[in-house]
Amino acid sequence: MCDDLQPGDEPSYQVCKSIYLWHPLGARMAESPIKMAQSQQREIVIKDSPEEFLRDAFLEEWDELGADENIANLYKTSRIYGIASIATLAEGVPSDRPIDPKRLADLKLGFNVYDPLNTAGSLVLNQNPNDIDFQKFSGIAVSGVPYHRSRTLTVMNEKPVYIAYTNSAFGFVGRSVYQRALFPLKSYINALVTDDMVTRKAGVMIAKMKPVGSIVDNLMASMAGVKRQLLKEAQTNNVISISIDEAIETLNMQNIDGAYGMARRNIIENTATAADMPAQLLTQDSLSAEFHEGTEDAKRIAGYIEGVRKNMKPGYDYFDRIVQYRAWNPEFYKIVQEKYPEQYKGVAYTKAFYDWCNNFKATWPSLITEPESEEIKVEEQKFKAVLGCAEVMLPEMDAANKARVFMWMQDSFNESKKLFPHPLDLDFDALEEHLTKREEQGAALAEAGAADDPDEKLPKPPAPRADSDVVRQLPRRKRDHQ
Repeated sequence: MCDDLQPGDEPSYQVCKSIYLWHPLGARMAESPIKMAQSQQREIVIKDSPEEFLRDAFLEEWDELGADENIANLYKTSRIYGIASIATLAEGVPSDRPIDPKRLADLKLGFNVYDPLNTAGSLVLNQNPNDIDFQKFSGIAVSGVPYHRSRTLTVMNEKPVYIAYTNSAFGFVGRSVYQRALFPLKSYINALVTDDMVTRKAGVMIAKMKPVGSIVDNLMASMAGVKRQLLKEAQTNNVISISIDEAIETLNMQNIDGAYGMARRNIIENTATAADMPAQLLTQDSLSAEFHEGTEDAKRIAGYIEGVRKNMKPGYDYFDRIVQYRAWNPEFYKIVQEKYPEQYKGVAYTKAFYDWCNNFKATWPSLITEPESEEIKVEEQKFKAVLGCAEVMLPEMDAANKARVFMWMQDSFNESKKLFPHPLDLDFDALEEHLTKREEQGAALAEAGAADDPDEKLPKPPAPRADSDVVRQLPRRKRDHQ
């Protein structure tokens, strides 16, 4: 509501906080992309492992630490002010010392998200272009207490610009999502004032009454007041009477909808453009049907959210490793060895743990969802392609490679949860041994068949004679015909 606010003005730390707390679009601009990015759970795959057992333990510890909430708070704060940091606090370990990863499962952990006021002075960033830490983070300090770099993660909203100081972030760092949208956000407040005025005026009734004369005495004035009171109290199922020359109307606001509606839409679109985000995220239009049908607007929004998820990857990587150390601890590994002795008996914990970490893969599902019938058709085509490849390759391969082809087919089938809800589990060592025996038996039978071929024991037919000899041996009638 500041009259002196002009385009190009930069918001301060306090202005950004006020916009987030009180402006109708403030929280939506900061949080809606993150909420939509986190609306789906990541698909976790850990190959060559008891995948389901490991995944359940990982997700249980993930929820126990509140990882999703901490990540959302980190990136939301960075969008509000331009920069934010998160630190891991461990009971009994000073903040300026690294935490031994092997002790993560035994320590009581906490996670704090810091805004620029908490870390003021430590995240200004070096502006000397000849230094190795030019516009790079060297660590944070909160209220004068330093934190070891391995225990913190700092993210910025947009990249820093050389010698471009950000008031809201107290440094030469990223920018607030409100910085370019400050003036449209002010215009939106004026739109709210207009909404309030129209709402208050829309219920005004105009009664066109016949004048009572040049001299109005108390009696006539009372009668006019009674008419207005009856009009005010009239509602459904009531009947009121007026004279032929009188009329009752409402305020004519037909022209407001066109000009004001267009202006309000333009304000929201300008705000979304300034924040580099789709306008539908600010208007909160229903997108469920569009995502299901895969419309062009839905594809653009899905592409934008894919970019948000990519920017949030450092936050997820930060928590992934912490959760892995806590969920897959040595006590958990003992349970794995008891449950899967044939696979992990005699395998050291360190080797198994790093194998799981190296094979850990978490991917986001697509926001564009297809009907189940279409998904089944796609899976059927993949299934036919796998079978076609196998039919071409299997006849030309030896037993070892045939077993590998069957292994590839099993992996392909197990990825299709729509067609095959239960996984296929073949014993490939037994399969390779069986195929090898079949090849040996086939070769032995082939050799025995060549040695005992009955055709070789029959007398050989005489050598063919010349055509003239054949003709002379034919009877006369056949010879003349021939």
